[in-house]
Amino acid sequence: MDSDLALVVGLIVAGLSVISFLSALSERRSLRAALPSMLLAAAFLSYAWFTSPAGYSISDIDDVFYGVVARFLP
Repeated sequence: MDSDLALVVGLIVAGLSVISFLSALSERRSLRAALPSMLLAAAFLSYAWFTSPAGYSISDIDDVFYGVVARFLP
């Protein structure tokens, strides 16, 4: 898995886990689903951070996201 793909997957999982976390907090449920997904997102993002040769900046995220999506769409 290259670092660009790991970054995109990590960002998507992080977005979904924030939604799950806020939903669990608002309904006063346990965080059994939100915490493992947050750890998974942190693992993907840290893998992308440490394996990228040039690193990432905030302005690079949209180019990386579109590049990964373009690789998988015909």
